[in-house]
Amino acid sequence: MAWLIALIRSILFYIAFYGGSVFIVIASALALLGSRATFRRAVDSWSLWHRFCMRYLLGQTVVVEGEVPEGRIFVAIKHESFFEAIDIPQLLPYPGVFAKAELMRIPLWGLVGDRYGLVEVQRDQGAKALRHMMAAAKQISQAEGRPLAIFPEGTRVPVGTAPPLQSGFAGIYKLLGLPVVAVAVDAGRLYHRWVKLPGVITYRIVDVVPPGLPRDEAEARVHAAINALNPQ
Repeated sequence: MAWLIALIRSILFYIAFYGGSVFIVIASALALLGSRATFRRAVDSWSLWHRFCMRYLLGQTVVVEGEVPEGRIFVAIKHESFFEAIDIPQLLPYPGVFAKAELMRIPLWGLVGDRYGLVEVQRDQGAKALRHMMAAAKQISQAEGRPLAIFPEGTRVPVGTAPPLQSGFAGIYKLLGLPVVAVAVDAGRLYHRWVKLPGVITYRIVDVVPPGLPRDEAEARVHAAINALNPQ
């Protein structure tokens, strides 16, 4: 019976969230014609709608252990599901987010994401692509004073696994010169499945890694911190 209820809740979630997402993306694109504040509110409403659907359709709630520092920071987040990708604006105020280039090709959504502050990551595209990426990131961080966020594993990983960080993370860390806030999240066990389960999803702010550390030390600290909620 519990599985059947979870199935019904999941179906309702898919219909409500993705159906509502179409209207939110269209509204966000239209909001580009207005003020920056209006556009930001329109885009942020997507993650708010997601939280609403999670809470009232899936029975999932979110807790944050610790506090994210304010100001110019570089946030590294564990990546087990779509949850944390959609939810970042609820964790961070107006973040710039490093995102796969493929996402920027989605009609209309890519335009909205670009204007909001997604930083396009083109893997294996050479020095020119890296310079373009870092220029966009520094504009968001230095000129606008906004936090930056990245999934240093590069893609979603199975629950309980701790793969090495992508090689590009250390280079970005060095070039940005920002403190890294490492965040663990355990959404995969409830969210990354066709039939989603009720329960509590936890963010844990584990470590703040100062800028300028040797590559191996910085990677080791971030790797350990983002995996702090892995099942033992």
